[in-house]
Amino acid sequence: MSSEVVALGQPTVGEAELKAIAEVFASGWLAGAGPTCQRFEERFAAVAGTAHALATNNCGSALHLAMLTLGVEPGDELIVGDYTFPATGHAVMYAGARPVFADIRPDIWTIDPAHVESLITPRTRGIVAVDVAGQPADYAELRAIADRHGLFIIEDAACAAGASYQGRPAGSLGDVATFSFHGRKNITAGEGGAFTTDRADLVAHARKLHTYGIAPAVDRAASNALPIPEFDELGYNYRLSDVAAAIMLVQLDRLPLLLRARQHIAARYASLLGDFELIELPVALDDRTHPWQAYIITIDKGIDRGEVAQRLRARGVQCNFGTYASHVQPLYGKTNECPVSADLFGRHLAIPMHANLTEAEIETVAAAVRTVVTDVAQGV
Repeated sequence: MSSEVVALGQPTVGEAELKAIAEVFASGWLAGAGPTCQRFEERFAAVAGTAHALATNNCGSALHLAMLTLGVEPGDELIVGDYTFPATGHAVMYAGARPVFADIRPDIWTIDPAHVESLITPRTRGIVAVDVAGQPADYAELRAIADRHGLFIIEDAACAAGASYQGRPAGSLGDVATFSFHGRKNITAGEGGAFTTDRADLVAHARKLHTYGIAPAVDRAASNALPIPEFDELGYNYRLSDVAAAIMLVQLDRLPLLLRARQHIAARYASLLGDFELIELPVALDDRTHPWQAYIITIDKGIDRGEVAQRLRARGVQCNFGTYASHVQPLYGKTNECPVSADLFGRHLAIPMHANLTEAEIETVAAAVRTVVTDVAQGV
């Protein structure tokens, strides 16, 4: 067992974030949806290339708000990219609708537009595309399908802060997009999320719903009267705290450097492992910017991935499966088959990817992958 551990993921935080937190403490406004959140929303909308952004407590709540503001109702169907953390499918169910899972491209693992079109029924209301590991899906093709059938598009950009597709930023590629700021994401406050859109009506409704169904307190703070809100719609507590928003403002400052670091690491892995025939490396397409939220290799068929993972961990190299083939999860009951997603779910392995990796750690990881996969393949 190695005494040195190379972390699978790790946030890049430090004195700048602590200073920002201290400033929020001094302000006296620590609660959610306050003035620091407003500043973050303005800056994040610019990053996402949209007119509006709403800070939320996580990406799952942002997805739920997307469903509600787009009018999803019980009995509706939404076509969802299958290869995703089940928060995507869960959010459809939160709104009382049914997720219909579409298979994925075998190269970049995003939703297959051809399969999407084959799944459309009179009950279909929209498409939920997932930017897997941060690389955007095929939004030109998806928009053409959506427009032909009168559907909306939700971009699950949980991993995609800083990504782009054909020159447009992630976050601007659907009618609504949602982001995660969980601890393993490219920018993070430990938890948190965002809802982005160009539609003023959608963000206004989402802002109301994310504060129990009333306007946030900051909107009433400047009044000379004593406004008493009325509750006329069921809402939720989906607000991001101003403490987390302060961290996110610093993380936005760091974003360009963090992206460059991850892109460098991905290039080094490609150089060190590109000739290794027992694995396939992830693909980054030329018409989109890949932010490399995760680096996921595909183990050859017949090689025991679980054994590979155990041996890598014993050498101090953290790793994990990629993400989920949603359609095989018991919660969703009987669904259509997604064979590409199911196959990759069984063969993907995420290896360390974060902006703090040193050159020595990158080389250690690559060498360990070569040795361990070879040994397992040969039964050594």
